[in-house]
Amino acid sequence: MNNSVSELASTPMSTTERDVFNFGAGPAMLPAAVMRQAQQELLDWRGTGISVIEMSHRSTHFAGIVEESESDLRELLNIPDSHRILFLQGGASSQFAMVPMNLLREQQSADYIHTGIWSGKAIKEAKKIGLANVAASSEAENFLTIPPQATWSLSEEPSYVYYTDNETIGGLEFSDAPDVGSVPLVSDMTSNFLSRPVDFSKYAVVFAGSQKNIGPAGLVIVIVREDLLGNAGDNIPSLYDYAIQSKENSLYNTPPTFTWYMAGLVFKWVKSQGGIAAMQANSESKSGRLYDYIDQSQFYANPVEPEFRSRMNVPFTLANDELNDSFLNLANDAGMVELKGHRSVGGMRASLYNAMPEDGVNCLLDFMREFEKQHA
Repeated sequence: MNNSVSELASTPMSTTERDVFNFGAGPAMLPAAVMRQAQQELLDWRGTGISVIEMSHRSTHFAGIVEESESDLRELLNIPDSHRILFLQGGASSQFAMVPMNLLREQQSADYIHTGIWSGKAIKEAKKIGLANVAASSEAENFLTIPPQATWSLSEEPSYVYYTDNETIGGLEFSDAPDVGSVPLVSDMTSNFLSRPVDFSKYAVVFAGSQKNIGPAGLVIVIVREDLLGNAGDNIPSLYDYAIQSKENSLYNTPPTFTWYMAGLVFKWVKSQGGIAAMQANSESKSGRLYDYIDQSQFYANPVEPEFRSRMNVPFTLANDELNDSFLNLANDAGMVELKGHRSVGGMRASLYNAMPEDGVNCLLDFMREFEKQHA
């Protein structure tokens, strides 16, 4: 795969070769260079005469994809040898059950921090498997803030503490990892994975669905501390046992091979663009400029407490909800799609994942200024 790096590096993040900016929360837009590379290799991967789509996951060719993708991800995020990387099926939602299946010990509770819809779904699944304690919740505040850690009611000896690092729907993000001492810390990083550095010494498990910053839907990456493997009970199906998946190098059954391949191309692209530091700088620039404009406007508003605003997902409302359809239709005509907010929140939502270039934010800001000028 190394021979694709120069091509992936040829398109800077500030530009795009595509006519439409996709602000959807996921499946999200992918880097144009990655899409082009996949297109070129679709019918004939590296002279093999076959596509990755039809390639055996047991083949030496796919083994190379596996090895390089894991190596690149480990390098990008500085993942230590103490943690194993799993590439699994089922998306991030599968981990709502797999985490307690593998970590929740009998007669003990797991502590959950409830900050939005996705953490709520995880709590619901955990309660089907064992004892799950909601140690803190911002539901009473409509999930517009994160409860101060001093107010958390943690169990005396929880099996783990779980939180969602970025709530995609509400646009809420933790600024840093909570300090829970020696208790295993678990985080769903689906919607901000690869967008900033992660100190894995603080984490027992980090997982991320692929359809935001990694690739097409269908894959979930699980990074699990090796000493926690083997804790699943005898009643846990083999497919959902982290230890078995680790032993089989995520090939216990046929994985989502094409999505895995695409993830590998994205990792190459991130490296070519300057790595995680560049992704973080770009995300702060893109979201910062959008929030700055919203805050100075009398026409647009973002309700999330500023300290916890997401860099990835920026929800905003218009002063008059009756203008929502007009805003969306005109934005779509101008080449900016998927700006409609989640039905539970309303308004608009601009998702600014790694593949969204600065030009996309520039176009959105220009459009918002003109729309406000005409309707304020």
